[in-house]
Amino acid sequence: MSYTTLIEYLQHNWLEVIGIITSLLCIWLNTRQNTWGWFWSIISSSIYAVIYWQYQLYSDMELQGIFIILSLYGWYQWLYGTREQENLRVTKIPLKLVPACGLFCLIFALASGYYHANSTDASLPYLDSTLTAISLIAVWMTAKKYIENWILWIIADFIYTGMYFSKHLIGTSILYFLILLLAFKGYIDWKKTAVTNHE
Repeated sequence: MSYTTLIEYLQHNWLEVIGIITSLLCIWLNTRQNTWGWFWSIISSSIYAVIYWQYQLYSDMELQGIFIILSLYGWYQWLYGTREQENLRVTKIPLKLVPACGLFCLIFALASGYYHANSTDASLPYLDSTLTAISLIAVWMTAKKYIENWILWIIADFIYTGMYFSKHLIGTSILYFLILLLAFKGYIDWKKTAVTNHE
């Protein structure tokens, strides 16, 4: 890519570039268990809500609004998420919650996919809705500091990378590839500090 081409890309895709930078900052801070990651999550989610609306990825657009709410929840949880009002520690998700997560993912993906396929001009409605469901569970798990959140992010980010590339959102596709790498790092780093969950 020549210098002129790069400048033209930045001029026409400045919002996407800002979204990329704030998203990477958010994920990097999350891997370090830094609560300011939630602040940048709110900023990047707001930016990408606009971008996804422009590209008719409505389920992803709606997801960003929920991300903003869950980011506020996660910020609080990381600071005061225990009965002792102490910082949360990394644990494994209690097994009793796994079936509920799977059921939520299935119901949300089918319901949201059906709605967007039949009531909007959404692109890739069922795939988009499935990834939205996985992401919702993953961000909730991140807020609770369940280490398995990174496994869900790895799965979602891998598929997102290809999906955005197919939509010619090249910058966002590269972003999700970088986030995929950060998700691997997050899993490794969190595993070092994880404690046993007896629930």
